[in-house]
Amino acid sequence: MMRRAVASMVGLVLGCATGPERVESPAADRARELLRGGSRVGNLVLRCEPSDAEVYLDGVVQGVCTDFAGAPRGLSVGEGLHQIDVKKDGYWPYVTYYEPSNARAVLNIRLRSVTPERDGAP
Repeated sequence: MMRRAVASMVGLVLGCATGPERVESPAADRARELLRGGSRVGNLVLRCEPSDAEVYLDGVVQGVCTDFAGAPRGLSVGEGLHQIDVKKDGYWPYVTYYEPSNARAVLNIRLRSVTPERDGAP
């Protein structure tokens, strides 16, 4: 009797099925989705000029481009369509949309200066 109670408690803590009652956890659901391929995630490598431009994911600042240059990591993106903005004072903002496909993608971004002299134009 005591052994069954302990097994049930361990099952509840670990989110395992111990009998007719099945306890699910969000992590277990997520793992099943990934195994089925139903949830797509992505990893974006950003190579920017200037390299210290700020990166926004869905309007939330994530860091600067060098943080996501691929060594050691890129920008992790979850399921769904996302807006990626790259901004720096004195430059026109770069905006694109990305929907992950369980792969790593590389974006090469060159921001254009608001003043033509910075771009090397006369």
